[in-house]
Amino acid sequence: MSLRFKLLIVALSTLVLPWMGWQLVRQTESLLRQGQEQALQASAEAIVKAIDALGVAVPVEEPVFPAFAATAPVLVDGYTDDWSAWRADLQPVGPGDQARARVALAEDRAWLYVLVEVRDGTRTRVDARDRRVWTSDHVVLELERGGERSRYPLASAAPGEFDAPADPPLRELPERILGQWQEDGSSYRIEFRLPRAVLPDRLAFALYDAAAPARADPPLRRLLRYDEDAARALARLAPERMRARLATPEGWLVADSGGLVADADAAEPDDEGWFGGLIYRGMIAPALTGTRSLDGVSARLAGEEVAAAATGRPRLSWRPGERPGEVVLAAAVPRHADGRVTGVLLLEQASRALPLLANRALTGLAVASAIALAVAAGVLVSFGALLSFRIRRLRNAAEQAVGSGGRWTGPLPLADAGDELGDLARSFGKLLHEVDAYTGYLRTLASKLSHELNTPLAIVKSSLDNLDQQPLGDGARAYLARARDGAERLGTIVRAMSESHRIERAIASADAEDFDLAALVAGCAEGYRALAGPRTIRLRLPDGPVPFHGAPELIAQALDKLFDNARSFTPEGGWIELRLARERDGVVLTVANSGPLLPAALQDRLFDTLVSMRERSARGSGEAPHLGLGLYVVRLVADLHRGHAAAHDRAERDGVEFVLRLAGMPRRRLADVH
Repeated sequence: MSLRFKLLIVALSTLVLPWMGWQLVRQTESLLRQGQEQALQASAEAIVKAIDALGVAVPVEEPVFPAFAATAPVLVDGYTDDWSAWRADLQPVGPGDQARARVALAEDRAWLYVLVEVRDGTRTRVDARDRRVWTSDHVVLELERGGERSRYPLASAAPGEFDAPADPPLRELPERILGQWQEDGSSYRIEFRLPRAVLPDRLAFALYDAAAPARADPPLRRLLRYDEDAARALARLAPERMRARLATPEGWLVADSGGLVADADAAEPDDEGWFGGLIYRGMIAPALTGTRSLDGVSARLAGEEVAAAATGRPRLSWRPGERPGEVVLAAAVPRHADGRVTGVLLLEQASRALPLLANRALTGLAVASAIALAVAAGVLVSFGALLSFRIRRLRNAAEQAVGSGGRWTGPLPLADAGDELGDLARSFGKLLHEVDAYTGYLRTLASKLSHELNTPLAIVKSSLDNLDQQPLGDGARAYLARARDGAERLGTIVRAMSESHRIERAIASADAEDFDLAALVAGCAEGYRALAGPRTIRLRLPDGPVPFHGAPELIAQALDKLFDNARSFTPEGGWIELRLARERDGVVLTVANSGPLLPAALQDRLFDTLVSMRERSARGSGEAPHLGLGLYVVRLVADLHRGHAAAHDRAERDGVEFVLRLAGMPRRRLADVH
């Protein structure tokens, strides 16, 4: 894992800042909601106390038939087209949950409209004025007004208009009821209307089925009408841009006022749209679990809010509004009288300011966080890139600080820096300086040893010469010969060590000149043919002369060393190849030969001093020891000509190649010469 990638991961830790900001926005929004909830609940409770003080009538607690407020005249035709808004609120009539008859009532300024639906697949039909009506299919309507009661048999022999007389006829109630009877294969419907001038106080419906005759005497129910006085009181008491509704504990609407109008702050253009609402509901607002059915106009307020308030406990809820980005806060509070819950007040407020402010705060937080994260990531990545560049620079310098022969090429970069990398560079420099000093000691060790060994070696040789003049036996003569041979070998080693030091100084002081390198290589190759014996000499040169600036005698000496090395390992009948090629920065001189491959352990050390592959063979054959100075001289010549020497096995695995890449010696100015 790179340093820049690690710093990028560190930069990602700044994401905790927008998370904390998001939590702050949510907490702030929660506090605002709590304040709004408390204010709305306090307003609702104040309205309840005010309507009690104004003497607004308490809805009856006994079973009722609610009369819905009709916004348009209802056509009495026996069909349910005009009742679609209230079909969900039809009241069952009859015993049990599977009542076969359902009733709905609606009123306008002049009439009270009644719809009765009866499930009955059998038919025993007669007109309402027929004597047999009481034993045929019919619905008994019982009205009470001023303590007097009258019954009306609602029946018809065929679909169409019916005329139901009163029994007994009373002056306070209608003498007859005219309506419409319609039916299909499984049910029939009765629709009629009553003038508001003779509206009953209570009423009841009883179903009689001729196929299953049974008389029922249902209790009379109070007619629950829309309370205009309560509505006017709510209009005066309810705050602006809020909707207030008064209902019975069962949820039947008694009065309402106002409407859901978003606050003035949200009257600006809807720039948030559905996306803003999605952000608010998904990232900020709690679950909007309020009853969605409270949005529309309904005769019955059904929902957990009203049900909870009917038990005496106020309930608050939030739900999505009808427009994008709008939320509705509803507060349902109970109305008490004599220790009992007599009604429920539902106060609602639509708001777009709260989601809008929260969305804007979250958007601003997101933009600021994105900018801060981008800046932090950019700074850290830039710092990581700079730090990585400095570390790579120091690494490359450390790898190249030790040149050929173990010489220190110069000071390391960043040594003057005052940070940790500067300390590291100075530590590396100190270590490399120690290595360079030790390498210099090793370079002069051979000349020092040769100088120190010459005197004791001369004493040994003179002693052996004097001993040779003494009379000795044959056994002693053998030991003397072996001692003299060892002294000669030791002398050869001492001379070679001295020669290595002299070669280094001679190569370092060589003068450069311009010459044709191709002609030099060709001349050397011709001289090698006589020395190669049964081995084949191959020569590959580029076309034309190859101008070169360097020391021709040193290059020839390096070729001699490479040829001598190749001849030593090339079997009889093998081949030795010399190649010269141009390249952009200089020339490439290659000496290849067939024979054994290079030992893997020596490939990186072949050009070091006192390293030889022929050392063991020389010991076993009694030949003079080979000290490995030839390839060391080749490397010195390559270094002098700003190049390097390398050795590797051939790709065909049939021999080895020694390659010299030479750029030439630098040209000296006349001022440097004098």
